[in-house]
Amino acid sequence: MKNREQARQKAMDGERLSLADALALYEDNDLLFLAACARKMKERKSGKKVFYTVNLHINLTNICSSNCPLCAFQVAAGDQRGYVMEPADIAHILEKARTMQRLSEVHIVSALHPDRPFSYYVSVVRQVKEALPQVDVKAFTPVEIVNFSRQTGKSLREVLEILQEAGLDSLPGGGAEILSDRVRAIICPKKASATEWLATMKTAHQLGIRTNASMMYGHVETVEERLQHLFTLRDLQDETKGFQAFMLFPFHPEHTELGETYHLQRVGAWEDMKMLALSRLVLDNIDHVKAFWIMLTLPIAQLALGFGADDLDGTIGEEKIIHAAGARTNTGITREALQQLIRETGYEPVERDTFYRAVNDTGEGAETCD
Repeated sequence: MKNREQARQKAMDGERLSLADALALYEDNDLLFLAACARKMKERKSGKKVFYTVNLHINLTNICSSNCPLCAFQVAAGDQRGYVMEPADIAHILEKARTMQRLSEVHIVSALHPDRPFSYYVSVVRQVKEALPQVDVKAFTPVEIVNFSRQTGKSLREVLEILQEAGLDSLPGGGAEILSDRVRAIICPKKASATEWLATMKTAHQLGIRTNASMMYGHVETVEERLQHLFTLRDLQDETKGFQAFMLFPFHPEHTELGETYHLQRVGAWEDMKMLALSRLVLDNIDHVKAFWIMLTLPIAQLALGFGADDLDGTIGEEKIIHAAGARTNTGITREALQQLIRETGYEPVERDTFYRAVNDTGEGAETCD
């Protein structure tokens, strides 16, 4: 009881939480209290602003050598469902992208193709940057960066420097899942380890490459492993200050080996909101928390704005990885719809670029949003 009361007081006062505090708040299960505390922290950081961006997702291939039980997107080489985007395919997407008003970000992630060389991915970044020089290129999770390093024998720093020279602006936060070796041995045994994921992010931050961070929850992890994941991210942010935003990914079990093996079901909205509010409170040194609408659904993402989130991500255009696992959200949304969702909550919609600079009507960056 004493630990619970101390944790509640610290949360109300905006003090830094310990792991014991976070566990006490989780077990307390007072969702409205957590919402109030998380909302207060959000408003200390970004006031009444809620951000969104006009972005476009490109998933280069679904052919993967990793064969992770958690993934419904991947297929093996030779599978008739497999695809790889060639330069002409990408050029077609980029030609359509030229017509998008105030497009500010192209987000590129894909599978770990067994044969495509690192040079293919470098050329994709260069192709996007040359076609859309005003657009920020956010590309390749740490899992992909580690794979490039293994393929080429180059260090993480060398891989990132080559991509940076080609036009890479930032890294997405995917592939973190849960930063626990026990969990990763079950859900993604061939992917980058927790140590490698963190080392990639640390190296990127040292090079001046800003990144996001994430967590995928609702599978085989314990609550304590979820919370320890947050504290691991907070520790790295204390050191590097390179994370711009954090997002939660609830696990979608449909069509996955992991879901079938463990008879998993998608966690409910209560758990989504509890974890979102706790994430906002624990990650006191990361400015922004995203409610990734394509994962949460639009109604739940809108609700998340009352639980500490201050960003709905973006328009996206087309997304394949999450939808392969059973997500039933649309693959894209208009800026007008995002603005309306935000206004209904009493917050002010702010269109931003990758680096949280406000975008004006001409598509040019303005002052920082923070």
